[in-house]
Amino acid sequence: MRRPLKKKRTIMPDPKYGSVKVAGLIHYVMERGKKNVARTIVYQAFDEMEKGLKKDPQLIFEEALQNVGPLTELRSRRVGGANYQIPQDVPANRRFMLALRWILQAAKERKGMPMHKRLALEIIDASKNEGAAVARRENTQKMAEANRAFAHLAW
Repeated sequence: MRRPLKKKRTIMPDPKYGSVKVAGLIHYVMERGKKNVARTIVYQAFDEMEKGLKKDPQLIFEEALQNVGPLTELRSRRVGGANYQIPQDVPANRRFMLALRWILQAAKERKGMPMHKRLALEIIDASKNEGAAVARRENTQKMAEANRAFAHLAW
């Protein structure tokens, strides 16, 4: 007998911007349950973006999420003793989470400055369709395109 599916938890919007997406970013930045530290990092990063580009940081962040989120990804599937990498469309919630994860990983890989500056620079780069997170998305898309021959094996 299969176990019941997990219930999706709703994310409460963050207090400053009233956005669920910004709250998701805060959750991803948070380490060891220190949400106040994560909020400080994200809000300082948004202030840096606003200072640097003179635009609403929420719009910059939304644009970055659009540019980083992958449309297709590869999933492994075992067929007749062989594993195939099958390209599949990415659901909207997974696309959002992958975009957050990749932006944060790219920001952590930058060295030599505080985390809020690294995060701000990575979000700005992603909004301009540049940076490590966008490169990762493009790499994923290329691999999915290369394995399009196995698309008929999808569920």
